[in-house]
Amino acid sequence: MFRVLFVLLFFVLVCIGNVSAHSGGTDSSGGHHNWADGSGSYHYH
Repeated sequence: MFRVLFVLLFFVLVCIGNVSAHSGGTDSSGGHHNWADGSGSYHYH
């Protein structure tokens, strides 16, 4: 039981790190350009 809870907690923490929000302000379409990484790619939130 302890092993299952540990594995579940591990995956939850990994997923939280991957989906954390970032600043950048969205436009009226709900997206913005990603100038922080230098690519300037447009993505939605």
